[in-house]
Amino acid sequence: MTMRAVFREDHEQFRDQVRRFVQREIEPHHHEWEKAGLVPREAWLKAGKEGLLLCAVPEEYGGGGGDFGHSIVVIEELMRVLATGPGFPLHSDIVAPYILTYGSAEQKQRWLPRMARGELIGAIAMTEPGLGSDLKSVRTTAQRVGDHYILSGQKTFITNGVNSDLVIVICKTDLSAGTRGISLVVVEAGTPGFTKGPLLEKIGLKAQDTSELFFDDVRVPASNLLGEEGKGFGYLMHQLAQERLMIAVRSPVVMETMLEETITYTKSRKAFGQQVFDLQNTRFKLAEIKAKTMACRVFVDHCIALHFENKLSTDMAAMAKLYATEAQGEAVDQLLQLHGGYGFMREYPIARAFVDSRVQRIYGGTSEIMKEIISRGL
Repeated sequence: MTMRAVFREDHEQFRDQVRRFVQREIEPHHHEWEKAGLVPREAWLKAGKEGLLLCAVPEEYGGGGGDFGHSIVVIEELMRVLATGPGFPLHSDIVAPYILTYGSAEQKQRWLPRMARGELIGAIAMTEPGLGSDLKSVRTTAQRVGDHYILSGQKTFITNGVNSDLVIVICKTDLSAGTRGISLVVVEAGTPGFTKGPLLEKIGLKAQDTSELFFDDVRVPASNLLGEEGKGFGYLMHQLAQERLMIAVRSPVVMETMLEETITYTKSRKAFGQQVFDLQNTRFKLAEIKAKTMACRVFVDHCIALHFENKLSTDMAAMAKLYATEAQGEAVDQLLQLHGGYGFMREYPIARAFVDSRVQRIYGGTSEIMKEIISRGL
């Protein structure tokens, strides 16, 4: 494969390493992880030892000392084999950046090295029952009492929820201050009053452990406040552009992989005395998806390049997520159709890609939220 202009040679060398690891340690076991509903901690420890976790975090905090390009390589290589289970990207490129950017020197040294080794698994608790993408209306509260916060509330749809060892909780430290009352507090597993619900039964992302989290008057040391009190909403808005780009990055990989798989499939199947590929409808549909896949790839790579230069705006990130995830959803649906009845069987990659793709238009902000963000700049 020709090296894409957005990547350097060291990124591609790292890609070879990541691809070998995924083929050896992830792909052969993913089906079992889907049945279990989570990825075992052993896989996290192996990924940490291999340098696949926190690869964009400086070496002084135990990270790989790379940049976001190395993070994207991990995301792409996982998606190339439809390995949706390991929550490595959320752990490394959403949770860790909050700690790296807003954490104190003590917090960074306390948490990041162990996260890089896979000894601590990170999660972020934003969504609450009934609130969806509306972060302004969070009901979870953290009341300061002496040198502790008393945290109470409930979160849902939390990726890495069951495995999590530390959770960044979005909460209200001042109920009367609106968005200026939102803060980020880190809660560690084992703290009295902090409990995890059972695995949520999802239609896709079967190997990704997702659960509800409950906080019943949890006493959290004030030293676990991330950044400044009341600044949480601004922190979230600043970091969401990268999160949405990470979601968009998945789409062209899945589209490319499933397009090639479908071309191979249609050339091996016959209908009406000829290869399915030779039917004009098949070739025209594949050609259309090829063009859309290329358009998606070029746009997403452009956004990656902008992010490398810290020039990716909120609305551009929203456009990338909206376009890429909608294109992915449409493409995998049409590619599944070309598989006929076999496309409905989970043993075929296209079936898993179809189901797993659906959430792309929901998490990280729904397509409707993306349209609202984009429309504000019209």
